[in-house]
Amino acid sequence: MNPLSVILGLSGPSLTESERVFFRDADPWAFILFSRNIETPKQVQKLCAQLRESVGRDCLIFIDQEGGRVQRLRPPHWPAYPPASKFGNLYDIEPAKGRRSAFLAYRLIADDLRQLGITADCAPVLDLPQPGADPIISDRAFSTRIDPIIDMAHSCMAGLMMGGVAPVIKHIPGHGRAEVDSHKALPKISTDQSTLKSSDFVPFQAFRDAPMAMTAHAVYLDHSKKAVTVSRKAMKDLIRDAIGFDGLVMSDDLDMKALSGTLTRKTERALDAGCDIALQCSGKMKDMVQVVKGAAALEGVSYRRAKIAENCTNSLRKFDRKSAEAEFAELMGHLS
Repeated sequence: MNPLSVILGLSGPSLTESERVFFRDADPWAFILFSRNIETPKQVQKLCAQLRESVGRDCLIFIDQEGGRVQRLRPPHWPAYPPASKFGNLYDIEPAKGRRSAFLAYRLIADDLRQLGITADCAPVLDLPQPGADPIISDRAFSTRIDPIIDMAHSCMAGLMMGGVAPVIKHIPGHGRAEVDSHKALPKISTDQSTLKSSDFVPFQAFRDAPMAMTAHAVYLDHSKKAVTVSRKAMKDLIRDAIGFDGLVMSDDLDMKALSGTLTRKTERALDAGCDIALQCSGKMKDMVQVVKGAAALEGVSYRRAKIAENCTNSLRKFDRKSAEAEFAELMGHLS
């Protein structure tokens, strides 16, 4: 039996007995960790082992570890990494140093994650911030220009994958124009599709061969009346055709207020629209039960995409961490 087409969270720093039994029976494709699940390195290592034992396989375990505002692993046990915009600032001084700093940061992040048993990172952010947009993206983006975003995102992807961590590009097809935070409400983007194709979509087109992408919970009004996550038309025409992305598409968190309805219905709508995987992060048992009711086993092209994503963790290369840390500190010193 193939695993279920969902990624689930969990309630705390260790697996409860009810979660262990539930995950054994539901068999989600993967898990995601948040700050509530993080205490110490040994504790996270044990938790990752417990999660894999619960489903009886070496499943992916995800985390949001971008740097800046969005990093679940924090001091004192893990380094505080700068937001992506800092690499963009260095890129503006000297592009080679911007690229190198981005590579080193995400190679170090990959090393942090693999030491714990975490094998997938929801990064890089490819969104192109626009004037007047909600600040939810802002400094999480590498730049406000297309070419530097693409350049540094390549470095980020290389750093993660050389460290045996599967990357997730986000938020496809682009969240940079959203005037509201999709955690709180549904963004409605009225920009015409021809403009989007020549701007917001371009970074994602450059990474159409990436293993995984996370959707933007946003409506692109020139194309659909529904959020792209739950719109079959937007999923096909924008993500699969206009951008040409053929990797695994996961929804952004189904708990976000941008989507309406029960979690069961949200899960059904996301998967029916063409998401390969539904992501639900609360870790609350009653929520996870609803999500599982709306999901189905991974099959066909979605199963193939999931296996390709899993295989991205296989090429772990040797790494001199002390040298990387010293070089990274020297590069970031150019901004002080």
